[in-house]
Amino acid sequence: MRIAANLSMLFTERPLFQRPAAAAIAGFDGAEILFPYDDDPAALRDALLAAGLPLVLHNTPPGDWAAGERGFAAVPGQGDRFRRDIEQALRVAEVLRPDHIHVMTGRASGLQAEETLIENLRWATGQSPQGFTLEPLNPVDQPGYFLADFDLAARVLDAVAAPNLGLQYDVYHAQMITGDALAVWAAHGPRAVHVQVARAPGRSEPQGGPTDWPAVWSALTGFPGWVSAEYTPEGRTEDGLGWLRAVRGGT
Repeated sequence: MRIAANLSMLFTERPLFQRPAAAAIAGFDGAEILFPYDDDPAALRDALLAAGLPLVLHNTPPGDWAAGERGFAAVPGQGDRFRRDIEQALRVAEVLRPDHIHVMTGRASGLQAEETLIENLRWATGQSPQGFTLEPLNPVDQPGYFLADFDLAARVLDAVAAPNLGLQYDVYHAQMITGDALAVWAAHGPRAVHVQVARAPGRSEPQGGPTDWPAVWSALTGFPGWVSAEYTPEGRTEDGLGWLRAVRGGT
């Protein structure tokens, strides 16, 4: 199992460019980052290379996060903004070389939003062979976010039918949305190209809580993509990595 660290959320005791080395020392195989748009991508690339970690995923620009924007892929009337954001994400990806770019759908609802999302994704996936993902986000954390349902995600993926677009399955969001992350994996795991893990509720270390973590790790055995730790540590990052050692077969 290839396990990556989300450097926007883990090892935040250090400056960003020091986090890849810390993640490598801690036993991670790769890294992901939420929004690599305010830092020098070449400097981030160099820090990752020095640590021996590939970047496996980053997100499209969300817009004004503080104002509540969460991307524009499903927002009717925002096609020009969406295309500019995809172009920006692809420029950064030329430097960082991630496996996938997570396309944020934004806050919207209804059939027009679904049609907008499908149209925009057909355009985006035709611009580059770059891999893209869609990720359902739970409505408690992201109220009004368009893609808040795994069945909807499956319908959109089928409609776009692009070989470079797949599902981003997050155990945390699956548990929050349905109450049964394993059932979601059983139904939608074959569509997944990227996985993220965190405890629900609380989005902390992937251990404990209502999720059957031994069953989750067993289900993910053999998954060919990356499994990324995307959570907020309860304390110092290194002090909460017992789950990683257990998955690796340590103590």
